[in-house]
Amino acid sequence: MNYVSHLESAWDGTRFPAGQVHTIHEGRPLWVRYDLSAISRDMSREDFAERGSSLWRYRELLPLPADIPPVTLGEGMSPILPCPRLGEKFGVENLWIKDESQLPTGSFKSRGMTLAISMAKHFGIRRVALPTNGNAGGAAAAYAARAGMEAFVFLPADTPHVNKLEASLYGAVTYEFEGLISDCGRIVQEGESTMNWFNLSTLREPYRIEGKKTMGLELAEQFGWKLPDVILYPTGGGTGLIGMWKAFQELAELGWLEDNRMPQMVAVQSSGCCPIARAFEAGEWCAAPVTDAATVASGIRVPAAIGDFMILDAVRESGGIAMSVPEERILDWMRLAIRQEGIAVCPETAACIGALEILREREIISSSDQVVIFNTGAVQKYLEAAEVRLPRLSPTKSIDWQEFATQHHA
Repeated sequence: MNYVSHLESAWDGTRFPAGQVHTIHEGRPLWVRYDLSAISRDMSREDFAERGSSLWRYRELLPLPADIPPVTLGEGMSPILPCPRLGEKFGVENLWIKDESQLPTGSFKSRGMTLAISMAKHFGIRRVALPTNGNAGGAAAAYAARAGMEAFVFLPADTPHVNKLEASLYGAVTYEFEGLISDCGRIVQEGESTMNWFNLSTLREPYRIEGKKTMGLELAEQFGWKLPDVILYPTGGGTGLIGMWKAFQELAELGWLEDNRMPQMVAVQSSGCCPIARAFEAGEWCAAPVTDAATVASGIRVPAAIGDFMILDAVRESGGIAMSVPEERILDWMRLAIRQEGIAVCPETAACIGALEILREREIISSSDQVVIFNTGAVQKYLEAAEVRLPRLSPTKSIDWQEFATQHHA
């Protein structure tokens, strides 16, 4: 069965029929809506426990018809890892990291692309294109290859090198561009009519968000259908945060949450690119574009988000905040988290570590709050940010072990 009832404009509520190819309305994204009463009638949350660990366990809450095989690489369920040493560092008794770096393409982008490519294949689409700051391009290329589709990827020239390599290695036609992701997005839009490709850009099709939604579904199930007090999430285009908030609302309407208590959503950006944080502070519903975006956390270097109002709605409805952290401290926070917990924390997630420190100092997060940070990608994909200079030993020179022991406090 398929429980999708219709699609709906997030901007003005206009309805569109399910089962057809849709993109945007009035330049803004669409929601996928479900017949939740029918889902509640036909199943219970306990049914999920009897299924495999793939995110496709939540099939009733996903748009692909049940009789259509998904395009999958075995994505989900990502682990939720306790972080006692990092928590102690900031005075948080109950800190967790949900580690999306363990997904097939090394980031949370696997979730969105397994849905987007599965739906595109279902609709008979054979060629896709997208702009990317890195991880989305690699994931799109991987899932397109899995589906036997053509993929075109356009990325800024200073995108992390590993992301360029993976998009190309998976077979995508890959171009780098001297500009930002917004410039690459313009190229994709300009080429739509001539190249006859489907635009997979963030929130310009309605299904990537449904894949990201599964982060919230998993989190609820992993915590026994009770949600944490605070979620810190690195925010660029915003599909992850928006998707999770959608998941929580659907679970509440289904009556599957233990107490219907929602977490505070914290959208975290870098001071080098923070349009959402600025709009939040100014009390605006939409965010003014950033013209000089620059951050080592390439995944959140999004100068203008098409779903800006959706991000701000989710943050405000949750009683949370959108904030920026100092760009110059991101790599220090990254190294701290990795060394404290052994988790491959990426620069985007490091911004959330910084947000935790700042919010504890301001006593906005209390020591007893249950806090979850999402690690959206593996640090191994950011070689430029992780570069180190190692001390070198020589085969022609003996080691002075006394000096070595003193140096390393042995």
